[in-house]
Amino acid sequence: MMEFLKKATEWVLDQEEKAAQNCRIDLKDVQKQINLILEKREKLQKECEENLKELDHILDRLEAIKAKEEACQRS
Repeated sequence: MMEFLKKATEWVLDQEEKAAQNCRIDLKDVQKQINLILEKREKLQKECEENLKELDHILDRLEAIKAKEEACQRS
């Protein structure tokens, strides 16, 4: 499904690019699209950063658990 959406998006962008080359595109519409994508990008970046922080926290805890078990095995 994602591949279909990627191809559809590329097709739409190709059509808009052709229209722009022929001076048949509304700059306000393009700017709206740019703003929308920038907002979505910012939201996704924030979500990814939060997810990475959570994964780092889990990794830290697992490393601490591992270190405790290794200490037990050395005793």
